[in-house]
Amino acid sequence: MTTSTPLQSLTVVPDNASQLSIESEESSNDDLSAPESNSPRLLNMNNSNSNEEKKKKKRRKEKKEKKEKKVKEMEKKEREDKEAKEKEEMEKEKEKEKEKENNKDKPKELFVINPAGNLYYNWLFIIALPVMYNWTMIIARACFEELQHNYIVYWIILDYTSDLIYLADMFFRTRTGFLEQGLMVKDEKLLRDRYMGSLQFRLDFISMLPTDLLYFVLGLDYPEIRINKLLRIGRMMEFFTRTETKTNYPNIFRIGNLIMYILIIIHWNACFYFSFSKYIGFGADAWVYPALDDPDEPAFGEFGRKYSFSLYWSTLTLTTIGETPPPALDSEFIFHVIDFLVGVLIFATIVGNIATMISNMNAAQAQFQSKIDNIKQYMRVRKVDTELELRVIKWFDYLWNNGKAQNEREVLRYLPDKLKAEIAIQVHMETLSKVRIFADCEAGLLIELVLKLQPQVFSPGDYICKKGDIGREMYIIKDGKLAVVADDGVTQFVVLGSGSYFGEISILNIKGSKAGNRRTANIRSVGYSDLFCLSKDDLMESLQEYPDAKTMLEDKGREILMRDNLIDLDPANIMPEAKELEDNVNKLYNMMELMHFKLRKILRNYKDTEKALRRRIADLEHLTGEEVEDEDEEEEEEGTKKDKREGEGEKKEEEKKGAGTEEDREEEREEKDEEAKDKEVKGEE
Repeated sequence: MTTSTPLQSLTVVPDNASQLSIESEESSNDDLSAPESNSPRLLNMNNSNSNEEKKKKKRRKEKKEKKEKKVKEMEKKEREDKEAKEKEEMEKEKEKEKEKENNKDKPKELFVINPAGNLYYNWLFIIALPVMYNWTMIIARACFEELQHNYIVYWIILDYTSDLIYLADMFFRTRTGFLEQGLMVKDEKLLRDRYMGSLQFRLDFISMLPTDLLYFVLGLDYPEIRINKLLRIGRMMEFFTRTETKTNYPNIFRIGNLIMYILIIIHWNACFYFSFSKYIGFGADAWVYPALDDPDEPAFGEFGRKYSFSLYWSTLTLTTIGETPPPALDSEFIFHVIDFLVGVLIFATIVGNIATMISNMNAAQAQFQSKIDNIKQYMRVRKVDTELELRVIKWFDYLWNNGKAQNEREVLRYLPDKLKAEIAIQVHMETLSKVRIFADCEAGLLIELVLKLQPQVFSPGDYICKKGDIGREMYIIKDGKLAVVADDGVTQFVVLGSGSYFGEISILNIKGSKAGNRRTANIRSVGYSDLFCLSKDDLMESLQEYPDAKTMLEDKGREILMRDNLIDLDPANIMPEAKELEDNVNKLYNMMELMHFKLRKILRNYKDTEKALRRRIADLEHLTGEEVEDEDEEEEEEGTKKDKREGEGEKKEEEKKGAGTEEDREEEREEKDEEAKDKEVKGEE
């Protein structure tokens, strides 16, 4: 019942129901809005708090994300670095493996001894000692039995030590390099084959044969079985040759070497004499060695007397300066004759070698003395004052006593230019670098100038230059004192010492210089002075290849003159040199001739083209059937005659003028070639 009534009312009156529903909605909205309007501030506070919390959360998240990104990036970088390192290590290992494989395939480079090095020379000294030992002791031990028996242990040690050195020398030879096409050969096989194919290997092999095994058959009394060890004498001779080239006193070494050879020959002859006496019999006659068991002379039985007596007899015989007992037997005569012949050869060798050595030692002095003698004779013939003659002689004495008599260019003329330059740089570069105008020059120019420096020596009181002289060279003081003096030659303004220089401005010949190329002061040597001279011609010759350096030097010289107020900058007062004017006029004249020649060439080409056009026009008129005017032909004939006349006139002029410059000749040849080509083209047309 309760439910039906509202339904009926709703259904019956729909309009009222809709109004009611609208009102109810509005009332409900009012009811809802009422509490909202009551609490707006609370909502705003809650919203602001929530926004701040959200922002904080976002910031935290962003920081975390950034940290995570950084950590990830660091991890990535570490991984990449590790991977790169691993790759590099792998590549290095691969390269090492490849190098090992290549080294396996390639022949190994040996330690090769340079025959021009110090190691080779030191080894020659070592191998020369056992060679000298064998050459002196084997023959002595074989002839004097006491020497062999009393020191047998020492001989065995020395013998086998020398054998070991000989064996090491053979190995050393297989590692000694040689030059092929200027390069040191380092191939083991080539070095070994070269040594084994040489004569020296055969001699070395024979010298290493084990002849000592014969000791077991013959006994220890026969050291001559080691005679094959003497075949290594070539190494000792090589050592002496190398020493002669290396030493600073070659003449003294040659004399000592010659004396050593003579002593060895006398030693061998003494041993042969004692053995020959033993073969004949001691004391058999007056010629042989005396008896060993003579009670009156017991000392003849000792080893010292045996060797000293034999050496004395050998020396007297070979030098032919003493008397010995005459031989009695035929064999003694033959032995004596052979000794005399050997002695004559030795005496001649001694005299000849010593004479040449002494002459070589005094060659420089003799040459210098001959120069002095010639000058003395000249001054005596020309009746020169004694005071001046004494000054000349003192000057020569100073040169000789101070080692300055040699001419550098003559001494160094046998050297190549490269070595000359290096020596000159070490000797003179420091001196040349002190000159301020050359301080910033190119190294090549300085090297050329260093080679052109000429040493000069001045005596006390000599004038190097006088005021007003034409300056053709500059000077650099190496040693000594120079004084800038007045015209009276007594008053000194300045004293120049070592390292000073003068005359550099005059050789540059700078335009506008008030002094020109003349000297502005008197310079006199106080004592003996050593100077380096650089001439103007040498400087200009060197500067032709260095134009930039020339302009730089002129600028520096101009600055120095401006600083000293010795230059005139007014162009009206700067007069060019006559040589420059002449060169400029010649250049203009040549240019005019060249232009005239080219103009004539252009006119000829114009006439030729004009003739060719006329001929073509005539050919066209023939083809069309029109009559050809004879005037053209006459003009052509006249033109050809004129050309011939002009050509003949030009030839005559050229003959009169003579041969022109090379450029004119080349252009004439080109013109003739072009004319020939034009004629060929015309003929084809």
